[in-house]
Amino acid sequence: MTLHYRLDGPAHGVPLILGPSLGTSARVWEPQLPALTRTHRVLRYDLPGHGESPNVVVGAVGELAAMVLEAADAQGWADFHYAGISLGGAIGLTLALERPERLRSLALICSSARFGTPETWRERAALVREHGTTALLEAAPGRWFATTPASGDLRHATGDELRHALLGDLAAVDRDAYAGCCDALADFDARAELDKVAVPVLVVAGRQDPATPPADARELADGIEPATLVEIPGAAHLAGIDAPARVNAALDAHLDHSMGMAVRRAVLGDAHVDRAISSTTTFTATFQDFITRYAWGEIWTRPGLDRRTRSCITLTVLVARGHLDELAMHVRAALINGLTPDEIGEILLQCAVYCGVPAANAAFAVAQRVLTEDGVITA
Repeated sequence: MTLHYRLDGPAHGVPLILGPSLGTSARVWEPQLPALTRTHRVLRYDLPGHGESPNVVVGAVGELAAMVLEAADAQGWADFHYAGISLGGAIGLTLALERPERLRSLALICSSARFGTPETWRERAALVREHGTTALLEAAPGRWFATTPASGDLRHATGDELRHALLGDLAAVDRDAYAGCCDALADFDARAELDKVAVPVLVVAGRQDPATPPADARELADGIEPATLVEIPGAAHLAGIDAPARVNAALDAHLDHSMGMAVRRAVLGDAHVDRAISSTTTFTATFQDFITRYAWGEIWTRPGLDRRTRSCITLTVLVARGHLDELAMHVRAALINGLTPDEIGEILLQCAVYCGVPAANAAFAVAQRVLTEDGVITA
């Protein structure tokens, strides 16, 4: 079965799949779209029987994960970033455990490794099969949305069109499809496998979330290495609706760091990056995170220049500024990015004209040493 999905963002953007929570639709991610679609090609899907997806009954979270992969395959995405809310997060966690090669990173928003008890989900499935999802409407706002003195009772805010639209989506969900998702959640339990998750993970919790309370998020973050935990005040189960700016900031930092680390490894090599990570201290950790997110996650990933051209520019600037230690690292990076030793030499000759002979002389010595040590040229 093919899930209904929507595509937003630049056609050649970084692939990102967004999973909704049970009872909602793809529109639950609308507050995040403007930020995420700046650099990502975003695929938002509807669960079976939700939104515009066909009314199909599933029996396991793994079946939903397979449907998500089908949607990714239709785009030709070999791998992608994934963020999911609640059940959408469980789907992402299943992908991380069963198909880790498909995920670049994972964000779990108000999700859990184990949702309540099987009995609770069986009871809800039976209720919905008999009475439909309208039987859930009275209790849903209290689970989904926070109520704060500063904003008043958001559960009944007449101007809150998105919240009302989401409640309308809940009322329209096919009863059998919804009950099938309940049965899938009843059987879902990833607690014993959390230590097997190897992709970068962000865990976001709403401090007023009664459905997946912060304790569930802490269990995820404690069990997954590495994982970053962000707790958001004034947010219930749909934290992205209650506190969109805070959720957007957490996602931006997570995605920038994940993309940056991948590019940093691709350009500098695993050995160099592993050495940098192993030597990171409490004092330097913030700086390491900064360069990973900003230099590698935002600048080196921009589509305006290819990596080969960026290496040419970087070598030139490092020579001009006399940063010889950095130059050695980027001579190796230039080779990885497709430059030949002869082309590196031409860049240094150009620098001799515009940066000065002494600067180029020192740069040639560094490049000669690196290229000889790596066996690219003979002494």
